[in-house]
Amino acid sequence: MGSASQQPWVAIAVFVIATAPLSTSCPYASIFSFGDSLADTGNLYFSSLAPCHHCFSPPYGETFFHHPSGRCSDGRLIIDFIAESLGLPLVKPYFGIKKFGGMGDWNVSGGANFAVVGATALDSEFFEERGIGISTNYSLNVQLNWFKELLPALCNSSADCHKVLENSLFLAGEIGGNDFNYPLFGRKSIVEVKTFVPYVINAIASAVHELIDLGARTLMVPGNLPLGCSAVYLTLYETVDKNQYDQYGCLKWLSEFAEYYNQKLQSAIDRLRELHPHANIIYADYYNAALPLYQYPTYFGFTGLKSCCEMGGTYDFNASASCGSPSVVACDDPSQYIGWDGVHLTEAAYRFIAEGLINGPYSLPQFSTLCFTNINNEYFNS
Repeated sequence: MGSASQQPWVAIAVFVIATAPLSTSCPYASIFSFGDSLADTGNLYFSSLAPCHHCFSPPYGETFFHHPSGRCSDGRLIIDFIAESLGLPLVKPYFGIKKFGGMGDWNVSGGANFAVVGATALDSEFFEERGIGISTNYSLNVQLNWFKELLPALCNSSADCHKVLENSLFLAGEIGGNDFNYPLFGRKSIVEVKTFVPYVINAIASAVHELIDLGARTLMVPGNLPLGCSAVYLTLYETVDKNQYDQYGCLKWLSEFAEYYNQKLQSAIDRLRELHPHANIIYADYYNAALPLYQYPTYFGFTGLKSCCEMGGTYDFNASASCGSPSVVACDDPSQYIGWDGVHLTEAAYRFIAEGLINGPYSLPQFSTLCFTNINNEYFNS
């Protein structure tokens, strides 16, 4: 897949014309999602941990839900836009399902979301052995076990399970970003962090392999976003050395690391396709779907690299004054910003990325080719 940095105006044109969403006749009846805060729709909020995370306080959720929804954004996430484009309800968080009425009599329509804020692809022991602290123990392996616990509520027999899972879309991520965030936030060297890549990719590939063995047929595996354009990293590694930045103001070495990881992930996906020729394994190119927003922000109606939830500093990010704290004030119009809180993006940015995945060139194979398309549906224009 060509880099958006090499074909910027082609990428922009795609965003403009690729506004026809998938028809509700698309064969997916439900979505099952695994991941971290880019996909969590309420699991950490409903978990046994005290709901004191800053994402659970205003102004989070203000744009779409008009109150905190357990999502780390001002509104909907990529998974929400994917569900809506398929004519499915917003995907319920697994812990919310357990809390309200249990799973035995739960209607399976719509699927379930196992993603958790702070989750990693690797188990906590990996980080403990390296002296790296993490905020949760909800690894990809743990989330996969939750899914397997849910299976009896989905179907009564092996044949039933395969039918349900074959008609479902599986989102295997985004997961793995925190495996790099935790050490990078702790100022570990990029050389050391790079050694984590094979472990992370193996964990993701193993989970995809197991899901296919359980009956999954269509899986979307996202790569990482352009880390060098994130306000948290631009603040943490801010420097007067202009050579550290590209022409758009992003840190070159961090974006290069994200590209390196994404290339390795795509190679692993290629190997999985050879092992499972009957499965549809889609690479979701978050990196190049998001990159035009940072390179040409004014074209998309954005202000640039600063965060909406204002905290001061060059990029409106301050780790000691998190968005959601009483002293922190959000911008008047989040739709004008790419970044919401320095780490997570706004609903407006997620909407553009979702467009690029669903109807544009940023999924491989192209997601829309796996469904029946309906060019008269105006979802993304609404």
